[in-house]
Amino acid sequence: MATYAYKAKTIEGKVIKGRLDTTNKKDAVKELTQMNLIVFEVEPLNSILYKDIYIGRPVKQKEFVLFLRQFATLLEAGILLIDSIDLLAEQTESKALTEALETISVEVKEGIALSEAMKDYPKLFPELLVQMIHSGEVSGQLEDVMDRMATYYEKQYRIKQKVSTALTYPVVVASFAIIITIFLLVFIVPIFGDLFASFGEDLPLITKLVLQFSGFIQRFWWLFIGLLVLLAGLFIQVKKRESGAYYLDKLVLKLPVVGSFVQKTVLARMTQTLSSLLNSSVPILQAVEITSGVVGNRVVRDVLIESKASLEKGESLAKPMEGHWVFPSLILQMIRVGESSGSLDEMLKKVADVYDQEVQEASDKLQSLIEPVLIIFLALIVGLIVLSIVIPMFSLFETF
Repeated sequence: MATYAYKAKTIEGKVIKGRLDTTNKKDAVKELTQMNLIVFEVEPLNSILYKDIYIGRPVKQKEFVLFLRQFATLLEAGILLIDSIDLLAEQTESKALTEALETISVEVKEGIALSEAMKDYPKLFPELLVQMIHSGEVSGQLEDVMDRMATYYEKQYRIKQKVSTALTYPVVVASFAIIITIFLLVFIVPIFGDLFASFGEDLPLITKLVLQFSGFIQRFWWLFIGLLVLLAGLFIQVKKRESGAYYLDKLVLKLPVVGSFVQKTVLARMTQTLSSLLNSSVPILQAVEITSGVVGNRVVRDVLIESKASLEKGESLAKPMEGHWVFPSLILQMIRVGESSGSLDEMLKKVADVYDQEVQEASDKLQSLIEPVLIIFLALIVGLIVLSIVIPMFSLFETF
C-alpha cells in the first residue's frame, strides 16, 4: 500500500484536500470518483513518514522460495496468470510481497507484462528472475521457466543454509569461549588473587601472568570495547571501497579449508545461474553479465566481466579463466566441450550438479574438522586459567 495526497472538489463546489491509502494512483482516482468527487490532483507521498519500513530483507529467502514454488505449481496446474497472482497475494505471509503482488495484479490486468511489472520492485524480485520471466513470456514457456526458477532458488537456498550451518557453529563456539574466559578473568580469578595475596606466598609464573592479565582487563575494559568498535568500523569502511571489498573476497578464497569451501559455493552459484539463463534462451552476453552481478564474489565477477569482453571479440568464454587460480580444470574443460558441441547450458548444468554435491560434502567435512579444533581451543583456554588457580592452591595446602 502507498499513501497519496489528493485535491478534489465536492458536488457542492467545496475544494478539499486529504490523503488516501491504496495500491496505485489509478485506484486512488477511481476510489475518489466513487466518492462523487471531482479530482484535480493525486500525487504519491514519498516521505519516509508514509512508507512502510523494513529492517533487513523485505522478504525472507525461505518465503521467497516458497512463493516461487507455489507460483510454478499454480501455472503448471493450468491456473490463469492473473488468478495465480491473486491467490499468491492472499496466501503469502509477507506484507511487502502481498502489497507488491496486489499492484502487479492490477498492472497485468491492464496489459502490462509480468516481467515489466516486477521491475518496479528490485528489492523483491532479482534481475535474474525478471530476465528469466521475460524470456518465458517471449517464448511462451512461462510455466517451464517458473519451474526452473523455483528449482534454482531452492538450490541456492540449500547452499546458503549449508554455508550458514558450517560457519555459524565455529562463531558460536568461539563466542562462547570468549564469554567464559572474560567471566573467569573478571569475576573468578580476582577472588583467588586476593586469597593468594593474603597468604603472601610466592606464586608460579603462570598464575602471575593470569592475575596480571585479569587486572589489566578490569582496569582497561573500555580499551577492548573501543578496539572492537574500531575494528568493526574499519572493516565496514574497507568493505565499502571496491578495492577493499575485492581484497576481502580474495582473502576469503585464500583461507585454508574455509577458502576451498567458499570457492565451491561460488562456482556452484555461477554455473547454476549461467546454465539456467542459457537454458531459457537468454543471449550469452546478457547471461554472463547477469551472472557476474549475482555470483557474490568480486574475484569471480571480474573474470566473468573479462569473459564477456572475450565473447564480444569472438573468442571463447573460457579464455580469461585459463590459468586463473579460482577456476579448476573441470569447469574449463566442460565449457570448451559445451561451446564446441553447442550444448553449453547442459555442460554447465552438469558442472553445477557436481559442485552442488561437493558443497554438501565439504560442509559436513568442515563441521567435523572445526568441531574438535574449537573444543580443544576452548579446553586449553579454560584449562590454563583453572591450572593457574589450582597449582598455588596445592602449594597452600602443603603448608598446612
